[in-house]
Formats: sequence, C-alpha cells, structure tokens
Amino acid sequence: MDVHNMKCVMIFADDLPIGVIANTAAIMGASLGKADPEVVGITPTDKDGKEHSGLIQFPVPILKSDSETIRDIRKKALETYGDEIDIIDFTDIAQKSMTYEEFLDNYKQASGDEISYLGLTLCGPKKAINKLTGNLALLR
Repeated sequence: MDVHNMKCVMIFADDLPIGVIANTAAIMGASLGKADPEVVGITPTDKDGKEHSGLIQFPVPILKSDSETIRDIRKKALETYGDEIDIIDFTDIAQKSMTYEEFLDNYKQASGDEISYLGLTLCGPKKAINKLTGNLALLR
C-alpha cells in the first residue's frame, strides 16, 4: 500500500450532537480497521520495550454535511469507484438497533431511500476521495 497516495475522510451529519459523532467515529474507525487492516501501521516499541498501538498511517480529515448529501456521496462512491475504495457508513438503523440481530433485521426491512446517514468513512486513492468530498467543510 502506497500511503502517500491514500486518503481517508470521515463525514458526519451536521446536526448531530457531539456524543453521537464520537460514537459514530469510534464504530466507523473499528470497521475501517477490519475492512482494510493495512491502513494501520506497525506496532511501535518504546525505549523500555513496551508496545504501543499502531495508528492509521495518514491523517483523517473530519468533514460535515447533511444526511442527504452523505447518501449521495455514498451512492456515487459505490457507482464510480466500487471496490477501489473502502466505504463504511453509520445510519439511523444502526443507532436505533439494540442488538446486532435487530440491526440486521431492520436493514432487511428498509429501502435505500428510507435510510438516514449519520456518518460515512471513505478510504482509498487520494484523487478519488478528493473528487467525492473536496467541496465539504471541516467539522469544527
């Protein structure tokens, strides 16, 4: 993996409270680590021989948008780039589900236009990520 040509962004719905943003970021980050373990660097060792967690090897800008735009970006990412980029979403279905089984069942009952997006993580070639998200503002 050429980390110099990779980019990862997280996009959050601009109306979310800070606690929901933090939870959504944690879940999407864990999912990204599973989807693409190579983004996490080696485990460093300190002078005393103690290991510390490896981190993602490049910055992750945190962006904001509305839920509908996030849905549109996700759709365009899937249609245009397919397997070229990692696409990880967090939705109202995930937020409202109390168990993983309920989460799976709720998705089976929802059509794509009924799903509200709280967050989206995209990770892949810099050029593709910039095309999809270059017009979004930073979350501050």
